[in-house]
Amino acid sequence: MDEPTLADLLDLEEIDRDLYRANLVFDDPLPLYGGQVAAQALAAAGRTVPEDRLPHSLHGYFLRPGDATRPTIFHVDRDRDGGSYSARRVVAVQNGEVIFNMSASFHRREEGVDREAHPERPEGDPEQLPGGGMPRLFSMQGALPPQPYPDGQWPTRFWARCELDLPDNPLIHACVLTYLSDISSGVAAFGNDEASASSSLDHAVWFHRLGRLDEWVHMDLVPQSVAGGRGWYTGTVRTRDGVLLASLAQECLFRNRRR
Repeated sequence: MDEPTLADLLDLEEIDRDLYRANLVFDDPLPLYGGQVAAQALAAAGRTVPEDRLPHSLHGYFLRPGDATRPTIFHVDRDRDGGSYSARRVVAVQNGEVIFNMSASFHRREEGVDREAHPERPEGDPEQLPGGGMPRLFSMQGALPPQPYPDGQWPTRFWARCELDLPDNPLIHACVLTYLSDISSGVAAFGNDEASASSSLDHAVWFHRLGRLDEWVHMDLVPQSVAGGRGWYTGTVRTRDGVLLASLAQECLFRNRRR
């Protein structure tokens, strides 16, 4: 049997109005990857808004470990449809229990000022860098530039792109970016023999500009704080030319290792 693709993962079955099911299942010894359920939740929400409204932000909470061998049900609440914004809430359920919830907002695109306070062009050519595996991610290719925290548990700076030819649908590209956004951890830089980062707690993404995820993007995760058993980091996703596509922030567990 061929390995599933990211397109299979985002292909949701519509069970009823505002009710969707992700039927792709596969063996995975670890809990369901958070970026998967977040991307599927955004895809479900996006199917309930007018086509000219695209996601500009999402905020999600990971409540229970998911199981990759079980389908996931997504229920969408249509909180509001205004003149140019639509608000949605999504609840992801497995085995009768909520594993994830998300609030997402969609906006009809507007022309206006387009500026960035701290523009930055990523260094390095991903085609010339050593390949970096994208563990647990379907249809994704990675490349590793020099790391700002070379002793960290995992890379905090990397290039990635979807190996599939994606359609000209901005919602799909936003979902693929969301899929990528939960990989690694900025607070991996704080890990040591005594303590380490683990499960995601909550996750936010802000989509600033349109971009294609079947082209190389540069992800840079910046550690900010660890305290009280939690770690918090921020991040950016840019094109090869340095265009800021999205910003993200995440809080995760950061605990002493069990002996």
